[in-house]
Amino acid sequence: MRIILSRKGFDSTSGGGPSPIIGGRPLSLPIPAAEHSRTTYGALGLGEHAARASRGRFGADDLCHHDPMFLADGTCLFGQCGAAQTHLANRGVGGGDVFLFFGLFRDEDTGEPHHRIFGYLEVERRIDLAGCDAVTLAGLRYQGHPHAIAMHGRNDAIYSGRGREAGGAPHLLRLTVPGGPPSLWRRPVWLRCGGLSYHYRTDRWLPGGRLRAVSRGQEFVAEIGRRKAPREWLARVIAAIEASL
Repeated sequence: MRIILSRKGFDSTSGGGPSPIIGGRPLSLPIPAAEHSRTTYGALGLGEHAARASRGRFGADDLCHHDPMFLADGTCLFGQCGAAQTHLANRGVGGGDVFLFFGLFRDEDTGEPHHRIFGYLEVERRIDLAGCDAVTLAGLRYQGHPHAIAMHGRNDAIYSGRGREAGGAPHLLRLTVPGGPPSLWRRPVWLRCGGLSYHYRTDRWLPGGRLRAVSRGQEFVAEIGRRKAPREWLARVIAAIEASL
C-alpha cells in the first residue's frame, strides 16, 4: 500500500498566493487553466476568492483546472500526466493506494501561510485515457474533468474512487510546524529518512520530527506496505476530514 502526498491548488507560482480558509473551511483554489477546461472560478463559487488570492490576476470569468474533482456522491476524480504520472506509474500507484491532497493556505486568524491536507482519494481504479473505452471517456467528459476534455499528455490518466474534501481545518491536517515556513513540516513518527520519494537527502530530515519538504514537485510517494503505524495515522487523517464535513 502507498500513501501519496499530492500538492495541488494555488501557491506563489501557480495562481499567485495561498488559498483561503473561510469560516474555518479550507477552500482550495484550482490553478488557472489557459485551455482544456469548461469550468470558471465563478462557476465554483470561488471568483472573489481567486481575485483576492491572485491580487486581481484571476477572477470569476477565468477558466480553472478543476482537479481533483470531488463529486456529490462522495467520490473523487483526479488526473495526472507527464513526468508526475510517470513517477506514479513507476511506483506502482493504483487500486488500494490513497492520495492525500495538500496545498498552501493562509491562516484565517494570523494570515500565516502554511501547508495543510485538504482532501483524500482512496483509489479504486486508474483509467488510462489513451486506451479507455468511449463510454467511460464520455462519462468523464460529461463530468467536465479537464483531463478528459482534452489529452494533456500521452500518458494521461485519471484516478477514481471514494474521496472527500475537508469541511474544516483541524490541527491534524496541518503539515507546517507552528510559526515555521510552509515547507518545514511536522512529520508523523512512522515517516523516516528514505521513506518518501523526492526526499532522499538526509539533510531534509531534521531533529524534533521535522521534515524540510522540497519546494517543487507534485507527487510524493510513501511505501507503507502492511505496517500498522502509517495505516493508523492515515485512518485518523481520513476520519478528521470526514468529521469536518
